[in-house]
Amino acid sequence: MTDIAEDGRTWLMSGPSSSYALHLTDADELLHLHWGPRIALADAEALAERPLPGHWPFESPLDGREEYPVEGGPRFVRPALSVRTEDRRGTEWRFVSYAAAGDELRLRFDDDGVGVTLHYRMRGDVVERWVTVENGGHARVELLRADAATWTLPDREGWRLSQLHGRWAAESRLTSAPLTYGEKVIGSRRGHTGHQHLPWVALDTDATEERGEVYGCALGWSGSWRIAVAQLPDARVQITGGAGYDDSGLLLLAPGESYTTPVFAGLWSDGGFGGASRAWHAYQRAHVIPDAERDRPVLFNSWEATYFDISEEQQAALARRAAEIGVELFVVDDGWFGARTSDRAGLGDWTPNPDRFPHGLKPLADQVHGLGMRFGIWVEPEMVNPDSDLYRAHPDWVQYQPGRKRTELRNQLVLNLAREDVRQYLWERLDTLLSSAPIDYVKWDFNRCFTDAGWPGEPYPQRLWVDHVHALYALLDRLRAAHPRVAFESCSGGGGRIDLGVLSRTDQVWTSDNTDPLDRLAIQHGFTQIHPARVMAAWVTDSPNTQLNGRVSSLRFRFVSAMAGVLGVGGDLTQWSAEELAEARRWVELYKQIRPVVQHGDLYRLRPPAGGLSAVQYLRGEESVVLAWLHAQSHGEPVPAVRLRGLDPAASYECRETGEVHRGAVLLHHGLRTGLKGDLDATVIRLRRI
Repeated sequence: MTDIAEDGRTWLMSGPSSSYALHLTDADELLHLHWGPRIALADAEALAERPLPGHWPFESPLDGREEYPVEGGPRFVRPALSVRTEDRRGTEWRFVSYAAAGDELRLRFDDDGVGVTLHYRMRGDVVERWVTVENGGHARVELLRADAATWTLPDREGWRLSQLHGRWAAESRLTSAPLTYGEKVIGSRRGHTGHQHLPWVALDTDATEERGEVYGCALGWSGSWRIAVAQLPDARVQITGGAGYDDSGLLLLAPGESYTTPVFAGLWSDGGFGGASRAWHAYQRAHVIPDAERDRPVLFNSWEATYFDISEEQQAALARRAAEIGVELFVVDDGWFGARTSDRAGLGDWTPNPDRFPHGLKPLADQVHGLGMRFGIWVEPEMVNPDSDLYRAHPDWVQYQPGRKRTELRNQLVLNLAREDVRQYLWERLDTLLSSAPIDYVKWDFNRCFTDAGWPGEPYPQRLWVDHVHALYALLDRLRAAHPRVAFESCSGGGGRIDLGVLSRTDQVWTSDNTDPLDRLAIQHGFTQIHPARVMAAWVTDSPNTQLNGRVSSLRFRFVSAMAGVLGVGGDLTQWSAEELAEARRWVELYKQIRPVVQHGDLYRLRPPAGGLSAVQYLRGEESVVLAWLHAQSHGEPVPAVRLRGLDPAASYECRETGEVHRGAVLLHHGLRTGLKGDLDATVIRLRRI
């Protein structure tokens, strides 16, 4: 809902519990007024009456108060917009018009033929912001920088910044630190979202998990990006973010062309970090994730069971074992196509290997369907091996710098999706592939970063950083439209491409290549700060974990860890004992019972994974599910009690495992063994209101 002052220069957008307000001065300066608890239009108008501070030679009255700072004029903060025309630099805009329809507000400005439209949309308490820049008649308009939004926080002391950092196999690690004067910049210059940072920040002064104000921002972009959090000299704080890491140029707009930034979403919550997370999750399930109301199936993925050594017969044997334990989706990972017997060859040649699949994928897919499961495959369309038919035919289709060595990472190069011929080739190959067999699921991988991001012969080669991502989005959109029954998973060597942009086009994401169940608890704790369990894929793999750390863990611990999101299995089932298969079948059946609560319920992080015990709770309607993990325990040390959240303290709840009835919000350590010393244990507790 948008309220507008009578003079048409003050706007107030409100959600269920928050408001966002801005004001246009007589000098066409767009000022930020309020972001926080709900206020009335009269309150916003009163804020608009406050005068700006006077000019000083070394300070600007606009800095820290302007809604969308541009380059030029009396401004010294980081500009969100930096534009070059054939004869001018900077921006001196004038207000043209506004439009408010439904939940969207548009403010249009013009600078001598360069049009700038600021877009706002309220989705619950999440404010979506983005910007469109248009060349209205210049010979050329170069966008050096066009951020999606600048967010302004209220005047407070003692801001604390939280972010998610990491690396391959250790993604989404939550860290918090006091915000100091100057800028804190996070981002990716790698061509994809990256393992190093998720495009999300949160700021608070004294919030806990369930109490206090939290301001969060999340960027929906799957390429290089940057978020800058600045504490200005007068202690004001602004957050600016958008596509591209450097200011070396985004795009060159010809007359009539325009550029629309990705969405940079913001959320205010007074429910602490947990309340903010639940609001983010609800927003994504309602407005971002395709078909979010559908349950994600239990899957089996063949990668850790077979690696590249696969055949139709071997995959069929795994499929039979997977069906026996209740798996609903069987996925053939890398190695089914071209000359792909290792990571040195085959990428780009998306036809089944004739030695391994002499009649294509359809016979295996039919067998999988006959076992009552869906069928999926792995692809990495944006990449090519030099040892491939595609590269031999089109060596110019990759990103490269003329006169320089073509850097190979994981023995592969990056295709230049910004080229129309590359996009058309991938569309034809993938459309043919998905039409050749009853394929229900595609795991879309991206296993290396941009390095030699060149485009010989292109007048403005740096456009490939933006155009590659737009081409990826367009290809996914086209494939989903042509094959609506096919689900897609975003993967990038694990969690290297997770953001609101790719989540609007995929059904789930591969959270990390690290499948160790104890390591996963910290990764999942950070991931759920912003993203819901509904998209968080997690696997049960073999023990000891030979891929990473050699840790030994029980099947019980591995399953309960993976059941915190979208459950998958990735171990070599042909080597599991009859007892292990029977236990796995029981866990899969239990997961199917609790799946609606886990994937669609409200998430409460009861205890973080630091320390001896961690636990999460999911609540949906009358049902609640608690997953708890005992990491370590000294002999004789009691397991701490866990206080549940979101329950009615006056109601009674029955524990479905023991039949005990609990009143209020405290549940003791049901199901966790005591007296352990160094062992891992885990439990699942189900409650229903009575």
